[in-house]
Amino acid sequence: MTANGPGRNLLAGETSPYLLQHRDNPVHWMPWGGAAFERARAEDKPILLSVGYAACHWCHVMAHESFEDEETAALMNALFVNVKVDREERPDLDQVYQQALALLGQQGGWPLTMFLTPDGEPFWGGTYFPPAARWGRPGFPDVLRGVASTYGRERDKVAGNVAALREGLARLSASRPAGPIEPAVLDQVAERLAREVDPVHGGIGGAPKFPQPGIFELLWRAWLRSGDATYRTAVETTLTAMCRGGIYDHLGGGFARYSTDERWLVPHFEKMLYDNAQLVDLLTLVWRGTGEPLYAERVRETVGWVLREMIAEDADGAPCGAFASTLDADSEGVEGRFYVWSEDEIDALLGPDAGFFKEVYDVRPGGNWEGVSILNRTGRPELPAPEEARLAGLRAVLWRARERRMRPGWDDKVLADWNGLMIAALADAGFAFGERDWIAAAARAFDFVVGHLDGGDGRLVHSWRRGTPRHPASLDDHANMARAALALHEATGEPRYLEHARGWTGVLDRHYRDAEGGGYFFTADDGERLPVRAKSAADNAVPSGNGTIAGVLARLYLLTGEDAWRERAEAVAEAFSGELTRNFFPLATLLNAVELLSGGCQVVIVGERGAPETEALLDAVRASPSPDRVLSVVAPGTGLPEAHPARGKGLVQGRPAGYVCRAQTCSPPVTEPDALRRLLGEPVEGR
Repeated sequence: MTANGPGRNLLAGETSPYLLQHRDNPVHWMPWGGAAFERARAEDKPILLSVGYAACHWCHVMAHESFEDEETAALMNALFVNVKVDREERPDLDQVYQQALALLGQQGGWPLTMFLTPDGEPFWGGTYFPPAARWGRPGFPDVLRGVASTYGRERDKVAGNVAALREGLARLSASRPAGPIEPAVLDQVAERLAREVDPVHGGIGGAPKFPQPGIFELLWRAWLRSGDATYRTAVETTLTAMCRGGIYDHLGGGFARYSTDERWLVPHFEKMLYDNAQLVDLLTLVWRGTGEPLYAERVRETVGWVLREMIAEDADGAPCGAFASTLDADSEGVEGRFYVWSEDEIDALLGPDAGFFKEVYDVRPGGNWEGVSILNRTGRPELPAPEEARLAGLRAVLWRARERRMRPGWDDKVLADWNGLMIAALADAGFAFGERDWIAAAARAFDFVVGHLDGGDGRLVHSWRRGTPRHPASLDDHANMARAALALHEATGEPRYLEHARGWTGVLDRHYRDAEGGGYFFTADDGERLPVRAKSAADNAVPSGNGTIAGVLARLYLLTGEDAWRERAEAVAEAFSGELTRNFFPLATLLNAVELLSGGCQVVIVGERGAPETEALLDAVRASPSPDRVLSVVAPGTGLPEAHPARGKGLVQGRPAGYVCRAQTCSPPVTEPDALRRLLGEPVEGR
C-alpha cells in the first residue's frame, strides 16, 4: 500500500478547519473527489459521507464518541469508503444530500450521515448517531453493520431506494410557475405568518427558535404597508427578546445561531457570520422606523465584534480585510464554557458592584443553565443613562477577564456568499448610522473577495483560506456579492460597484440560468455532476440565491430604469410562484424582492458628496424607514443611465436637489431636507 493509498487518513492536505479537525482520526477519511469514488468502485463498497462544519457542537460530539474511537473507526474502515465534507466549503453537496434525507422522511441537520453508492447516489442516511442506542436512535456501530449488510446482500433494495430518491430529487429541482405574484399575496402571507409568532417571547413557534430575519423583514414590510400594529408588535417583541436574551453575547457582541429554548435564553453557542449579517440588516431596518436605542446599540456592538474578531488572516497571519466564517460553540471540550459564569466569578471580579450586576443580568447562586449563568436581560428593561454607563463599565471588566480564557475554535476561511451578506449589511448600516468606517470596512472586504476569490472570466470561487482559493462558486456567491456591490454603490456612489453587479448577473445568466423553467440553478452548467442540479427559492439558514438575485435584478432596474432588469426579476419570481400554494414559509426573501420590484422608489440626489447641503439631503434619506428606496447620488455634470426617469435632472439655482421617482415618474425637485422627507413618505399613522 502506498503512502497516499486508502489505508490512511487523507485530510491533512485540506484547507478547511473542519476537515483538519479530523485529520488525526483513526478513520481513513478521504476528501470528496474522484479518488474516493474510484476506490469505492474498485472495492465494491458503499461510501459513508459525513458532512459537518467547524462550529457544530453535535459534530464534535459524534467525532469524540465515534470517529476518535479505534473500534468504531476499524468498523468504518472495513465496511465503507469514508468521505468527510465541510458543508460550508461544499454547500452544493450539503444541499443535495440534505434534500435526500428529507425525502427519506427524516429531519435534516448536522452532522449529516449519508450512505451512497460508489456513483455518489444516496440510498439511506441520518444525522447524529450515538455510540450505543439511546434517545430512540440506534447505535452507530449497529447502523454501520446494518447498512453494510443491506448493501452486500440486498442490492435490489438499495437500487430501489436509489431510484426513488433520484426521482424525488429530480422533482425538487423543477420549476412550478403559476403566474405573477400579485401584491395581495404579500398581505395574505404576512397575515398567516403573524399567527405563528410567539406573542410572549417572539420568534416562530416554540423551542428551538431560530432568528429567521427574512420572515421578520416580511412582517415589518407588512406593518409599513398597512399600519396594522399586529405586525409591528410581532417584529419588536422578537427583536427585543433576542437583544435582551442569552442568544446575544452581552460582553463581546454578536448573536449565536439559535436558542434551544422558547425564551431565547440558552443559545447553541456558535456564532455564524451569516446570522449576524442578517440581524444587523434587520435591526438597522427596524431602527430606521422606530429609533429604538436598544436596536442601535446591538447593531453597534455586533459590528464591533465583527471588526474586532472576525477579520480573516492571510498566509502570513496578517489581517486580510475579508470576514471569517464562524466561532465554535465549544472550548476546552465543553459547549458554551467561554461564555458562561458562576456567581463566585462575578463576585470576585466585580466586588461591591456584583450585586447590582447580578440582579440585572440574571446571575443566580445555582445558575440559570446547568449550574452556571448565561448573561441575559430578559424581562429587564433598559435603565437610566447613569446606571447603563455603570453596567457598561462592569461588562468591560468581565470581558477583559473572559479574554484570558481559552477561546473557542475559529473557522477563518473566507466564503464569498457569507462575505457578501456582511459587506451589504455593513454598507447599509454604515449609511444609515453615518458610520463611514463601517462602509470602509465593507469596501476592504469587497476588494479582497474580488482580488483573491477570482475564478477567471468574471467568475468567483467559493472559498479561500490563508492564500488558497478553493471550489467553484455557486448561485449564492454571485448573488450575494452582487447585492453587496449594489449596497456599496448606494453608500458611496462609486460606479465600479454597479459594474461588478452587472458582471456577476451576467455570469449567472451564462452559467446558472434555467432557460426552460426559469430561475437559476445552484451550480454552474460546467460544474461537477451531482445526483441533481438543485434549484430552489427556499430560504434556509441563509437567504435563497434565487430570492437574493430577484432583489438584485429589481435594484438594477430601479438604479438604471432599464426594463430588461425588471423583466428578468419578474421571470425569477414567476418561476417559483407555484410554491406559494405548497409552502410559503421559506419564501420570504423572494417575496420581499417582489415587493421591492413593485413598490420601489428611485431617490436621486444631485450634488457633490461631502458638500453640506448634499449631506443634509442624504440625512433625510437615511431617516427614511422604507426598505424599498434605492439611492443614486449624481455629481453635477454627470448623467444617470439613459433609461432612468431622472436623467437630465440637475441642480436648482446652483443648490443640490433631490428627486423621488415612483413608477418611472419623478417629483419636482426639492432642496430642503424636510421637503425630501415628506416626499419619501411620512410615517404611517400610529407609528
